[in-house]
Amino acid sequence: MPSTAPVGHLAVIELRQYTLRPGRRDELIELFDREFLETQDETGMLVLGQFRDLDDPDRFVWLRGFRDMAVRHDALTAFYGGPVWAKHGPQANATMIDSDDVLLLRSLSGASGITTVVPSRRPPVGAPAPERFVSATLWSFPPGRQDGIALIRDGLLPVLHRTGPAPFAALTTETAHNTFARLPIRTGENVAAVFTSYPDERAYRQHLAQVRADPLVRDEILPGIEREQTAAPRTLRLAPAGRSLLC
Repeated sequence: MPSTAPVGHLAVIELRQYTLRPGRRDELIELFDREFLETQDETGMLVLGQFRDLDDPDRFVWLRGFRDMAVRHDALTAFYGGPVWAKHGPQANATMIDSDDVLLLRSLSGASGITTVVPSRRPPVGAPAPERFVSATLWSFPPGRQDGIALIRDGLLPVLHRTGPAPFAALTTETAHNTFARLPIRTGENVAAVFTSYPDERAYRQHLAQVRADPLVRDEILPGIEREQTAAPRTLRLAPAGRSLLC
């Protein structure tokens, strides 16, 4: 039975972006929501959110969390070596072109990287998708350099909290070695990722405009980030699936 208590500290978060075969995203989401949520949770990890990428009909994005790297290794070993994946994994894999776009992340601030979630509040199988809009903005910086990360943590995040809905996750690269080689992750990364939920995209754009108009952000924080970044930030426009805990 799912726990009715809030999940504690999730020190390790995976951001997984899958490129799917044309027209098969809904098939994967239906299978995922039916077979792969509680069964992953039972091994010691937590599936946090499943999303449709609004800019790519063949893109599926999801998040899952772990208490630490040791738990991650044991949970992934149990799930991918277990009967549920043996039975349903081939069908899931058949929908995918690529499943290796994966970032291993941790909290940007040192506190839990994900706001409180309660597994028992996961909607039931067949629940309609919530009418919410989620933005996920990712910045990339040179490996080993923390100036850009610090600008987001100490400069941009306080403004985001002050001017609109607080991000439900603020994350940066987890540099620990990937101990589950069966599932590759992107290496050599130094990113910051901020996830926020809104009633709709209009609310997101209003908040974005307000943040950009803030004098400190406009004149100091954003120019500083731009000087440090290796590429323009990327924003994922996401629609939560019906059983997503994060929405």
